[in-house]
Amino acid sequence: MSIKPITEDDLQAYVDNALDAERHLEVAAFLEKNDQAARRINSYQRDAEALRSALAPVAAEAIPSRLNLAHMIEAKRPAPARRFASMAAAAVLILAIGGTGGWLLKGFSMPPNEGVAALVQEASASYNVFSPDTVRPVELRADPNVDLKQVASGAIGSAVTIPDLSKAGYRLMGGRVIPTSHGPGFMLMYDDDKGSRLVMFTRRMQVDQDKPMVASTQRDVHGWSWAKNGMGYSLVGSLTPDKLHPIADAVRSQI
Repeated sequence: MSIKPITEDDLQAYVDNALDAERHLEVAAFLEKNDQAARRINSYQRDAEALRSALAPVAAEAIPSRLNLAHMIEAKRPAPARRFASMAAAAVLILAIGGTGGWLLKGFSMPPNEGVAALVQEASASYNVFSPDTVRPVELRADPNVDLKQVASGAIGSAVTIPDLSKAGYRLMGGRVIPTSHGPGFMLMYDDDKGSRLVMFTRRMQVDQDKPMVASTQRDVHGWSWAKNGMGYSLVGSLTPDKLHPIADAVRSQI
């Protein structure tokens, strides 16, 4: 009897331990034979566990009396009722974190999800997913026959610069279009002779259209991000912020 193809839904449900026993074994067998998928799912599982640990104290707190269902029903004014409903939904989301880590990671974020803060998350997520990939880290490789600038500019809808980081010891590997909730972004990846990789992420900004350069740290991923004339830029990698800063300055000067 043939096994149904393993889908992305199966992989996400595997992260959440939401599969029945038979399908769980089938997905586990698939991951044993697919190193690339296994690395990605292991990363999701680590992130899900970190998210559960971070929110565990909040989930353990008693629900405020103002969120009591009876109190909410008694509220007659429309505005407070809407406010209570939103807060109740948030409480349910937090309490559900324990069993739905993988799915929440697809759309839920603890820091603000707008402006440069969202840009940082998107750049860090791109780095976490694609930099460990030894098979296909980029969709379009740096090649004289491939106009990355044209592809990136066409995807984003604005002129995109392809920074040259050779003076910092990094060469361009290529890039790929990254979908985000704020529109398409474009990821460029660079590496050096020591195997260190950097990701440069660019997209149009709806919020924080002009923002000075700020540092960020997402677990073990560090970055420098900024916005200028409606375009957002984020350079991230495993380098410490002080070593990454001059490279980010080089990128900014070229842009």
